[in-house]
This record gives sequence, C-alpha cells and structure tokens, in this order.
Amino acid sequence: MITIGIDIGTSAVKILAMNKDGKVVKTVSREYPLYLFENGSSEQDPMDWWLQTVDGLKEITQELGEVAAVSFSGQMHGLVLLDENDNILRRAILWNDQRTTKECDYLNNKVGREVLLENAANIALTGFTAPKILWVKDNEPEVFAKIAKIMLPKDYIAYKLSGEFATDYSDASGMLLLDVKNRTWSKKMLEIVGVTETMLPKLFHAYEAVGEVTPSAAKETGLSEKTKVVIGGGDQAVGAVGSGIVSEGVCSVSLGTSGVLFVADSKFSVDKSTAAIHSFCHANGGFHMMGVTLAAAGSNKE
Repeated sequence: MITIGIDIGTSAVKILAMNKDGKVVKTVSREYPLYLFENGSSEQDPMDWWLQTVDGLKEITQELGEVAAVSFSGQMHGLVLLDENDNILRRAILWNDQRTTKECDYLNNKVGREVLLENAANIALTGFTAPKILWVKDNEPEVFAKIAKIMLPKDYIAYKLSGEFATDYSDASGMLLLDVKNRTWSKKMLEIVGVTETMLPKLFHAYEAVGEVTPSAAKETGLSEKTKVVIGGGDQAVGAVGSGIVSEGVCSVSLGTSGVLFVADSKFSVDKSTAAIHSFCHANGGFHMMGVTLAAAGSNKE
C-alpha cells in the first residue's frame, strides 16, 4: 500500500510516497514562479501549483502503481478566489504579502482588537486571509463581485483532485474568519469582511477524508479513482505533528522561509495581553499557539 503526501510550498510542490511501514520510497519536487513586487506584494498562480503537482504525481504513479490515499500540507493564509464556473479570478495573494496594512489598521483599530479576539481568537496581521479579502473588495471590486469560492492553497489542489470544497481547522484558523474555540465559521467576521458562508469550504479535521479522486483527475495524474483524498493541514501544524509536537507544553522552533515558535496545547487559550501570539487549531485535533516572523531563512535567498 502506497500513501502520498503533497506539500504546496512557497517555492515548490514537494511530493513523497510512503509504503505501509512508513518508509519513504520516493520523493519528487517541482518548482513554480513566485511573483514579488516592490510594494511588498507576493503572488503565485494556483494553476502553476496544479500543473506541477500533476507532473510530480505522474512520475510517482508510473513508478509505484496504485495509491491508497493522498494528503496535504501547504503554505498558510494564501487567498485563492474562484468564480461560479471555478475559473481562477486572480493570482493568489500569499502569506508573506504586505499590501494589507490599511486593511489591518481598519480591523484592529476601527473594528477593534477585542472584537477580533472574541470572534476569531487573533488580531489582524498582513499575512492573514481576511485582510486580503478586504483589499480585493476595496481595490478590485470587479473581482470581488465574481467570488463564488474562497480557499487556501492546499485546498485548491484537494479540490482539483476530489471536487470537494473543503478545508481543515488548522489552516482555516489563519484566515481570521474562523471561530477557533468553537471550530466554526464566525458569523461576525464574515459580516465584517462582507462574505457569506457559502463562499467558504466545509470544515474538517486534518486527518479526515473528504472524498476520492475524480475520474478526470485520475486521468491527469495516474491516481486511481479509489484513492482517498485526506484534507491535511497548514504546513506548521502538520509539520509539528510529524515532529512529535502534540503533547501539551511541548514546543518547536523551525526556520524556513518564515520562522516559527510552535507550542502544542490540549485546550483553547488566547494571548489577550499582547495579542502577538496566534491561537490556532492543531492538526491533531487539539489547539496550539504560535509566534511567527515572516522573514527568516528566506532572507538569505536573492
């Protein structure tokens, strides 16, 4: 039995295949463009993610045969917008994009930090998804008017594979649209941003299957129509599970494109004193708190 993990990273999609004993038997990586602009904007084309994922899956399935299940980790917070016909409305606005200072000021100061902490467990930061939606609303109203689906990077690939409009609690926590404590979309935050729940995916735990590979995706990738699609989680939460950061009080420090201090917790809590620490759902079904800098090892790349 072969299972596959797909990581939609900022620089490349990384795919690994494991056998029933948990041994990695094959890895592939496919890079795609990153569009950076002088004003701090950072974007990628979701179709690039898909095309390179398809290419990598073809290589793996040709060599290893039938796959029982695929799951995901992915760069968090990125804004992917589709219209009613599932056409991509614009390039995805990424987690490290800095264009939303005005929108964050509005959310934190006009709406108020107390309201945000009460309804989403976090204050607004430029990395989060909700300020990006407000930026599109204010600066690209013609795009905003056509929005039918709002999703995160890994969830776009899961959607292309399964046809299921889904996300998980860990990744959704970073959108500033989730009531993290109660694991449901926040009606108050949706009202503030001006979107409806029908625009947002169904919520799952990271370890839950959302469907199977569609006939068209099977034809493109070489996967079987019987292959289960497990939604997976945000890269930090999934990486923490893989590193054993699942027990209360256990922490890790990771230095990738961003830098992260990650602490697992069994119960929900909020940093009300400084509001600088993220309060998110964990991929293991619990919660976690996380401190982040957007520029870590990525600062060394020209």
